[in-house]
Amino acid sequence: MDIPYYDSINSVPSDYERQMKLVDISFPEDKNKVPVIIWFHGGGLTGGSKELPDALTGKGYCVVGAGYRLSPKVKAAESVYDAAEAVAWVFRNIEKFHGDPERIFVSGHSAGGYLALMSVMDKDLLVKYDLDANDVAGLVPFSGHTITHFTIRQEMGIPGEQPLIDRWAPIYYVRKDTPPILLITGDREKEMLGRYEENAYFYRMMKVNGQNDIDIYELDGYGHNMTLPAFPLLLNFVSEHSSN
Repeated sequence: MDIPYYDSINSVPSDYERQMKLVDISFPEDKNKVPVIIWFHGGGLTGGSKELPDALTGKGYCVVGAGYRLSPKVKAAESVYDAAEAVAWVFRNIEKFHGDPERIFVSGHSAGGYLALMSVMDKDLLVKYDLDANDVAGLVPFSGHTITHFTIRQEMGIPGEQPLIDRWAPIYYVRKDTPPILLITGDREKEMLGRYEENAYFYRMMKVNGQNDIDIYELDGYGHNMTLPAFPLLLNFVSEHSSN
């Protein structure tokens, strides 16, 4: 619990970084080189805390619950940089916790789904750590923004009802050569502002760009808090893509 992923060798982390840039890890002690699930919590980039969902632990996988800094203490974009730094730390350190760095899956709910998307779609974020985002084994965001996150838009004076696609939008980085992706949202009539539709547009534009290893599930009858039925889909995805 509370393992720091910040760089304390080449920089001096702030007190807030020491408080938030931490991970919790659950892993099987009797197995080595198991698939890894990085989980980013939700909360609108303004709240929430790192978590290890019960639905993911005890399944024979290494699960990493990552924390990150929050707005308004920092600009919301700093959460994106923190997410990438956490993913990079996992690549470099997860073997110590019986995880397989060649089978790392990135996931999260809501704001966490957005961070999962950004950390993989914007390849420049991991290039900083001499890593290739395409080395991620799979990407499974739950109800994540594919346009620019509403908290970032709010900081720019843009209301949540006004869509924006800029460099803080995962859909800005659509390309053919991504890891396999599974998009999961709640019912389009019960979700937050157009959340299903923006995921559906991301799905379509990825297909147009030639990425065929992508699927989208809409969980009928469930609203934004759709994690309960989504966790089994994530676990199935990890199992299927770990044996390839």
